[in-house]
Amino acid sequence: MECAIELVDLALTPSNRDYSILVAERDGQLIGYICYGPTPMTEGTFDLYWIASAPEVRGQGVGAALVSGMEGDLRRHRARVIRVETSATEAYGPTRGFYAAMKYGEEARFRDFYKVGDDLIILSKRL
Repeated sequence: MECAIELVDLALTPSNRDYSILVAERDGQLIGYICYGPTPMTEGTFDLYWIASAPEVRGQGVGAALVSGMEGDLRRHRARVIRVETSATEAYGPTRGFYAAMKYGEEARFRDFYKVGDDLIILSKRL
């Protein structure tokens, strides 16, 4: 959670050029956000750093709307590829299912990355 707050803080600084934030609101309340930015030393490649939605709105399309909004923004910026990193643990199964539904495919797996038995999975989508 600290990492997510740090990225939002950086995205909101006036000199920021590395991170973009899209938010979802309902009745004036923040219900989700997505943070993304260009991958350093690449051409047209972007990282999706963080996506979150309030527990009470999960399964209601908020995450899909945020990803669609990000993808639209990145298409306008002539992005080629979006990259996402996630965990292979069972707890992240719904997360991986969400990305699969959004047409992100596994590109690589780094075994025992986070800890023994917890692989890093790199997903991507070409725009």
